[in-house]
Amino acid sequence: MGLRVQLGHEPGERCYNPRPSAGDDFVVIDVHGVHEIALDFCGCASAQIHYKQLLRARWYPATTSDPRTAATFTLLEHFHILSFESKVSAYEFYHSLARRNNNAGLSHIRDRYSAFMRMIHEWRHLRQLRRAGRGHDPAGAKATTAGELAVQCPACPHPGKNLPQDWQNEPLSVRWKYALFIAIDANFRLKRKAVSSDNRDPSLNSGWAYFVEEAAYKSYLADQAGAKQDRSTCVSHNAVNMADTKSSHGLAATGVGAVDCARHDMKLANGVGDLQKGEKYINMDYLVFSALLAFAVTMINISYDIACQWHKKLWTRMEAMPPRLHISHTSMTVQFFVPKFHLKAHIDQCQRNFSFNWSKHVGRTDGEAPERGWSNINRVATSTKEMGPGSRRDTLDDHFGDWNWKKIMVLGRTLLRKISDAVKWKKEHGDGLAELERTIQPMLILQWRKEVEAWEEDGSQRNPFESRYALRLQLAELEADELQAGTNVSLHTDISPTRLITTGIDLQDQQQRLKTDMANASLHPMDKQKTTMQTRVTALQRRLDAWARVQELYMPIVSQFRQRSSEAGPESFKLWLPSELQPTVSCDKKLAAHEWDLRHAQALDALNEVRSHLRLRSHMYIYKDRHVRGQAASTRAQALIEGVEMRKRASVDKYRRARNALLALGYRLDKSGWDISLPPLLDSDVRPMGDMERQGTGTISWIWLDSHVDNSSSENERVQDCVRVEWCKARARANRWSEEVELLLEEMRRVIVFLKWQAEWWGGRRSSRASESAAEQEGLAVYACRQATLRLSLVASFQTLWKDVPKFPWACAPFASVDLA
Repeated sequence: MGLRVQLGHEPGERCYNPRPSAGDDFVVIDVHGVHEIALDFCGCASAQIHYKQLLRARWYPATTSDPRTAATFTLLEHFHILSFESKVSAYEFYHSLARRNNNAGLSHIRDRYSAFMRMIHEWRHLRQLRRAGRGHDPAGAKATTAGELAVQCPACPHPGKNLPQDWQNEPLSVRWKYALFIAIDANFRLKRKAVSSDNRDPSLNSGWAYFVEEAAYKSYLADQAGAKQDRSTCVSHNAVNMADTKSSHGLAATGVGAVDCARHDMKLANGVGDLQKGEKYINMDYLVFSALLAFAVTMINISYDIACQWHKKLWTRMEAMPPRLHISHTSMTVQFFVPKFHLKAHIDQCQRNFSFNWSKHVGRTDGEAPERGWSNINRVATSTKEMGPGSRRDTLDDHFGDWNWKKIMVLGRTLLRKISDAVKWKKEHGDGLAELERTIQPMLILQWRKEVEAWEEDGSQRNPFESRYALRLQLAELEADELQAGTNVSLHTDISPTRLITTGIDLQDQQQRLKTDMANASLHPMDKQKTTMQTRVTALQRRLDAWARVQELYMPIVSQFRQRSSEAGPESFKLWLPSELQPTVSCDKKLAAHEWDLRHAQALDALNEVRSHLRLRSHMYIYKDRHVRGQAASTRAQALIEGVEMRKRASVDKYRRARNALLALGYRLDKSGWDISLPPLLDSDVRPMGDMERQGTGTISWIWLDSHVDNSSSENERVQDCVRVEWCKARARANRWSEEVELLLEEMRRVIVFLKWQAEWWGGRRSSRASESAAEQEGLAVYACRQATLRLSLVASFQTLWKDVPKFPWACAPFASVDLA
């Protein structure tokens, strides 16, 4: 078209000394396509250097020396936002632009993909520097410190920014709200192939954002290369036991480890690093202590799916780390937890000692923050896997920063939703606890409270949440014993034969619960109810599919049965455990023996549950008859009794399923005599021990005469034990929701104070750097004012959203003491 562009002058103004670009050939990449144009630089005496002339025209040059390619700012901004929202790769984006020029392939399009990648890399880095205020620092970008480019979580505790003065001297009853909650996890989808090197593709951020500084990190890993990692004494954690054997062929990084803010789902500065071979302690230790350097707090709550193993020698391992990473742990309170979703996979001891639900001063934290973040970042795994080391780290840094910023923008709505739910549940569980306590003698409550508070202070004390008369559960112990002895022969790295059967039994229980809930569902359910039920169905189907694939390793014959059958849904999916196979079908006797032991333990456990529910139901009926008056109170009491009745029926069904499985396995394993202690459980057998006393006729049910029952205690003591366990659980639920309300109020206050501090900080940057150019000085001041105004606008928005918080019902007293202005 003969287009010629003149730089260095205003539009319509003539340049008397134009200098054509090299070869009079220039390529501009814009949102409309890849364009070849003729370009003249200004060669006048007052002209700026060529790359600055391009920048003045809002064109970003591919190089500072003799540029021949540029991308418009509009294009770079467009791709930058698009990559955050859609996770489109630079390759896909560039070639879609090329097709806009010629979608028929009849003419040659100049290949500027490599130049485009270089410009995007630099653009991401410069945007991070600008948003962190590095352009306003007289010392320039080179003075940037570790983690300074990271977007900080305003709801987390930052001494000197959003905590009260003298906060560290507050009593524990107040200071617990200033604790830092962090969550640790690894992601093995964010791999990187062994391409390029740090010399050929260096990182521009170099430890200034979320990734740790690579040279120091690799130096530490090299020093600790010979350190052996202790094997897990809990379940067969792949993260622990397989850390040294995980395949890394052709990979420079098998994944990344990360440290997140556990309550607000944000990545922490210098809390991300590459994993070279599995999830080793030395990697995760370095990332945790690097992230903690930015926080001068006295209480830390750490969530990690293998915390039960990882924490054991943590402080010993810390001594072998660089001194700059040491923290004064002796003057701090550090608690370790396992995330709620992962906790059920651990042995009973871990479930007691590392539970968020039973520990005080943690609110309703679930510890699963990293999992929610991975779902967002996993979509870039395909493109970052092919990048060089520096480009990949800087790209991920940029995505983590955008994730944090988006979290900040919605903090107003997020915290409002959470506080609304927390106030509602605090009232509900508080009322439930008060109602339960009205049925219990005050002296007993004082005694139980003393016991549970002693356990909260010292985990070695007797666990108040366990029945003191319960039968020993065998399900977890059998697997733990095999792991401890090293005798389990597994065909799968994660799932042993015992674990396969245990999980299969658990899945049967889940199928039964789903069937029951579907049968009791309303004929005209609401959309939310439909969505919840469909989510449960989908989740169960995925677990069944994953389990079935592993089962075929141990029981290949079942694949033939599955091909012949067609189930309507996951609730009807037949698992084909050894007990469900015909006696003529071959099956590994060890698997059958495992199921026999587990089913026998399950039957005994189910019987114990039936007895416990009968005792509790009798106690509640007696209290209702003696003390409850009025329709509202009677309705609530009846609802509680119905809940116990439903759990009793579920335990009866569990016993019958276990006994039917024992009957089938008995023929296969030649077992006999067991049915004397575990006879059929009829509906008429499921009655309280005291029925014969009230009726005056009949005999006591065999379930109370079982030889496995501990009859050394009186019936009253056994009823009391059931009530004690229920009271401990009700107290824990009420306390956690009460703590959650207090934590959320404190977090809302911290958000407001932090954003105001940030606005003041940006206000001070307006004139922090002197410039000879008046236009440049004006630009620095305007940008600083814009950032300060943005923070104050967020403050105003959040305060408007939260204006009704002090008016919430039943929460006026605690809310009134919090200043959200």
